[in-house]
Amino acid sequence: MSNLTDMTQAIEAFEEYLSKERRYSKHTSEAYRRDLEQFLEFQVYHTGSDQISVHEIAKKDIQFFMGDLIRHGFSKKSVGRKLASIRAFFRYLVQTDCVSVNPAATLVTPKVEKRLPEFLFENEIQIAFDGLDSSTFQSSRDRAIIELFYGTGMRLSELAGLNMLDYDPNSRIVRVLGKGGKERILPVGARLASILQTYLAERRAILSEKVSDALFLNRSSDRLSTRSIQKLVGRILGTVSEKKKLSPHLLRHSFATHLLDRGADLQAVKELLGHASLSTTQIYTHLTMDHLKKVYQQAFPRSQGRSR
Repeated sequence: MSNLTDMTQAIEAFEEYLSKERRYSKHTSEAYRRDLEQFLEFQVYHTGSDQISVHEIAKKDIQFFMGDLIRHGFSKKSVGRKLASIRAFFRYLVQTDCVSVNPAATLVTPKVEKRLPEFLFENEIQIAFDGLDSSTFQSSRDRAIIELFYGTGMRLSELAGLNMLDYDPNSRIVRVLGKGGKERILPVGARLASILQTYLAERRAILSEKVSDALFLNRSSDRLSTRSIQKLVGRILGTVSEKKKLSPHLLRHSFATHLLDRGADLQAVKELLGHASLSTTQIYTHLTMDHLKKVYQQAFPRSQGRSR
């Protein structure tokens, strides 16, 4: 590995390392690769060389790349993510003795203002879910998917990767493979278990002689794609909300917010979401406090400082 100097080959090796050794999801490892390929294309354009060596990359080259991204309208968050990809790439090259120094190590990530995640109110969730039925394979599957997102707070990649053996209907638990290949066990409530049972009966009916490990299937009895899952979630949530991003992550945010609204322990929510640090989960406490302040200002007669 120490003689791996060509950027293109090094990127391929890094992606393989992420997927096989770090057990990152396909979506995550491909995102790293896209960021690195964009950086490589930038280097090719500005050097006029078709072949870039990892030894040629200096700190100033990465700074130039980041500045160019900002000039072209990329957000600080996007620039920060691309810098993180480059930093992780060269950290890997240092570890494998391909280079001696990480040129991105001392670069500062652009400071991004923290934006509170959007969420749906409980009544919006209720209305959206009450309009669903389970009379067909597709409708029972779609209902099971959206209820599972909201009922557990799992990520899109986690749900799409679920296999039959990951769900235990007797113990009412589901095993999820999260970021970095970390496994966590999530509880399944009685209502959600009943919805999953209905779907599993429909699933058995369409399989016929075909065998599939995947929990959620399409009409061809193959694993349901992440794109299809995103589309069905957007369709269902679109009946109650006009938000721009009607994604599975919106349900994840709603799950965490509603738990904290009802007095759940922050540490417990952290474990359920699979966050690496408590600080990541704490953003939801800001969200619930913001919500409580608005309710207080609207409902409490003396909140506006007016005498009556």
